[in-house]
Amino acid sequence: MRLHHVQVACPPGGEAEARRFCAGALGMTEVEKSTALEARGGCWFRAYDASGEVAAELHVGVEEPFRPAAKAHPAFVVDDVAEVAARLRAGGYAVDESQRTTFPGYLRLHTFDGHGNRVEVLQPA
Repeated sequence: MRLHHVQVACPPGGEAEARRFCAGALGMTEVEKSTALEARGGCWFRAYDASGEVAAELHVGVEEPFRPAAKAHPAFVVDDVAEVAARLRAGGYAVDESQRTTFPGYLRLHTFDGHGNRVEVLQPA
């Protein structure tokens, strides 16, 4: 078994903020949704490894009523957590590094997207 994607929610009309966070701050690539699912709104993003293989996929779906995920969260492994932290801060997102060394084998940070969904970013130590 392997994980195909993780889905988080945004409020109606929240796609632009999802793009700003996922593509801009996290550095993911937006990919087209299937024609059958386009009408539902939302947007999809992928991250690729050095060989060009898909390393992570995040789907942002529209949910009404919307309630951000304050505890449940995706966690992305990156090569340079400091670089991602800098992009997050440059985008105006809060970066919490108070638990930086509390996950064995990794350095990490937590942040929240523009809709209030929690996101974790890890780097192998």
